[in-house]
Amino acid sequence: MRIMSDGRVMVFAPAPQLTVTIEQHHDEPELHVHPGGQGIWQTRMITSLGAKVTLCTAAGGEVGRVLVPLMADLPGVTLRLVNREHGSGWYVHDRRSGTREEIAERPGTPLSRHELDELYNLTLAEGLTAGIAILSGPAHPSVIKPEVYGRLSADLKANGCRVIADLCGRYLAAVMEAGCTVVKISHEELIKDGAAADGSTRELMNALVKLNTDGADAVLVSRAGEGALALIDDEIYTVTLPKLTAAEHRGAGDSMTAGVAATLANGGSMTDAVRTGAAAGALNVTRHGLGTGHVDAVRVLTERVRLTPIKKAS
Repeated sequence: MRIMSDGRVMVFAPAPQLTVTIEQHHDEPELHVHPGGQGIWQTRMITSLGAKVTLCTAAGGEVGRVLVPLMADLPGVTLRLVNREHGSGWYVHDRRSGTREEIAERPGTPLSRHELDELYNLTLAEGLTAGIAILSGPAHPSVIKPEVYGRLSADLKANGCRVIADLCGRYLAAVMEAGCTVVKISHEELIKDGAAADGSTRELMNALVKLNTDGADAVLVSRAGEGALALIDDEIYTVTLPKLTAAEHRGAGDSMTAGVAATLANGGSMTDAVRTGAAAGALNVTRHGLGTGHVDAVRVLTERVRLTPIKKAS
């Protein structure tokens, strides 16, 4: 039985980070302090596109005291929080030169057994309530084990929730044992995981088919400046994106995932979801803020995204 979504997405973000970025505006430096991490950036874009988010996360320590109010202030978001005993992750980046320079970073301490049990339970309940769930990865594998993602995907999927996995490596492998609705992954991650020998279209198509055979109903592979590849209903497509000048390459993949989730939550087809995701990812690179973009601009760009069938998956 599939649970019908009411325009809400559950985002599993077990290890958010406090992000501190130094920018240069004219002659003056600027300090930007935000909640960050993959799940947070996805959340921001999902709400920008008109869907609501239940954010299931954990935070604590000195950093957590700053991070939690920032997450609570995210518009369109219901925060479901596990309070942690120890510290959350953080990073400080300097962008005054025009490129991103890492000054210092800490991923945060591993989740304790009690914290993990609490987070798992509330995530399962909220995922089943929403009907659509995004499983986002941690900043560092030391924080949470891949097996948690495998159990979560299995339990959500078995009870009718559509699961979107934006993961790679052992985390994706754990989820694939249970299967999922959508896998979003970059071509660099496929190569790093050994699923593709290189970034050629032939190698990436083979990887798409393998993921589909292993249990992903649909697969979306981003290719940096090139158009994405998508496998939908046993057909492989090239996804032609609008040509835009990049201000910040980071975050495009997370916005792509968010566009897919928001469209499915609002009742759209998988084809519409991929086109919206591609447009959201393309728009994000024009902005310095990660997971950001105006809904009207995404709609206009979506009309310019083209899906061209190139091969049957079987």
